[in-house]
Amino acid sequence: MASLVLTVIGDDRPGLVSAVSRQVEERGGSWQRSQMARLSGKFAGIALVEVPETAIAALEQSLGELAGLDVRVERIEHADAERDVVPLHLHLLGQDRAGIVAEISAALAARGVGIDELSTDVREAPMAGGTLFEVEARLSIPRSTSLGDVRADLERLADELMVDLDLGPAPAPGASGG
Repeated sequence: MASLVLTVIGDDRPGLVSAVSRQVEERGGSWQRSQMARLSGKFAGIALVEVPETAIAALEQSLGELAGLDVRVERIEHADAERDVVPLHLHLLGQDRAGIVAEISAALAARGVGIDELSTDVREAPMAGGTLFEVEARLSIPRSTSLGDVRADLERLADELMVDLDLGPAPAPGASGG
């Protein structure tokens, strides 16, 4: 079986996931893991699927024929799954302002920390007015990197940005976290 990452983008409508997953299933494939979302009327998703080697070309062709969708297929190797990293969870909450994601991600990149999953949201601040910005992220910190240094960098940045930031153990993938 070949492991493929599918990226799907298009105007949102009912049946998109069904149309894509049907193409995988009809070629003897298996849907492994995915993250998909609707944002401002657009649909975007990424999925890890496995299909027989002999079905890759047919899958690429059939996905390319789906009306109104831009689908990209990329073959991957599983060497990345065994990286020597420590998984961590980052939660940030503070007044919304431009640049929060850019500054946090730059600080992480400077220490070689990977962002495996990132979810952000803007919502009304209760009682205070204005808006709050929230970040949930699953990080991969190389074992060779000092967790204390990463934590110090993020705490210093949180003080500058005037946000609350927590860094702790990551729940297992697929586990419900809070």
